Amino acid sequence: MRRREFIALLGGAASWPFVVRAQQPEMPAVGLLGLASAKPMMPYTASFVRGLNEAGFADGQNVVVEYRWAEDQYDRLPALAADLVRRRVAVIFSSGGTAPLQAAMAATKTIPIIFSIAGDPVKQGIVSSFNRPGGNVTGATFTTAPLGAKRLELVRELVPQARQVGLLVNPHSSGGEAEQQQLESAAGSIGTQLVVANASSAVEIDAAFAKLAQQKVDALLIPPDAFLTDQREQVVALAAQLAVPTVYFEREFVASGGLISYGVPLRESYHQAGIYAGRILKGAKPGDLPVVQATRFEMVINLKTAKALGITIPDKLIALADEVIE
Repeated sequence: MRRREFIALLGGAASWPFVVRAQQPEMPAVGLLGLASAKPMMPYTASFVRGLNEAGFADGQNVVVEYRWAEDQYDRLPALAADLVRRRVAVIFSSGGTAPLQAAMAATKTIPIIFSIAGDPVKQGIVSSFNRPGGNVTGATFTTAPLGAKRLELVRELVPQARQVGLLVNPHSSGGEAEQQQLESAAGSIGTQLVVANASSAVEIDAAFAKLAQQKVDALLIPPDAFLTDQREQVVALAAQLAVPTVYFEREFVASGGLISYGVPLRESYHQAGIYAGRILKGAKPGDLPVVQATRFEMVINLKTAKALGITIPDKLIALADEVIE
């Protein structure tokens, strides 16, 4: 063999591993389209990833999770959804209510979409039925509005003399109006006035709490909303400054220093979404996967916060609590 031919052969051999690597199939990608921001949503995305793991998929090993966060900017959602479609993800999980879900549904009619939303997806025209969703969309749903009355009951347990109760509302929330109407009716029936303060940005949250302080509310309700979840550190800090008992809809507010929460454990719907994403990656059709309805509610109490507010939590509430933070 001539020297020139031998060198050429060596050069070809050196490139073999790269050729083989290029021929290996690319890992499937799961897209997460979120209204909120990455850091505040970590407890929830961890539950989503845990669901994926239980279905047999590990990020970076046999699947890639592509995160797209709108950081509470609703107008960014369509572009982020389109980006995931261009990425050719195998499935999209919409996080943060109906806004990211609508953006995902507008971006694709073929890529499977998994949701976690409040309310009835059949009445909202998202799926055909709970048992057989049809199309390319399925997911988990939970009730919100009827729980508002229960949170108002907790206010009366904590502050029996409360006459004015504040309600912080994101006017862009899909379920905010229904929650407000239900609470206004419940409050009126017990002789309590509801003071509504709207906020859809960090600056507006500050202004909303200033209004609540001016109105001298006796207690405060925080209803379910993805934006408020994203801003929970600010909300909890301002509630502490307001120094009134505040009832939240989700555990993570109480873990951040809030007083008490009652509602659906949202982490469980994210966990379910991860399981469904794994099943779809294995070949299941979203239209054949039933919409899962939340059936469990939890109450969490922070006794340290209660002490700071000078409030004694009734023993019966502590006995009923799913978790007590001391």
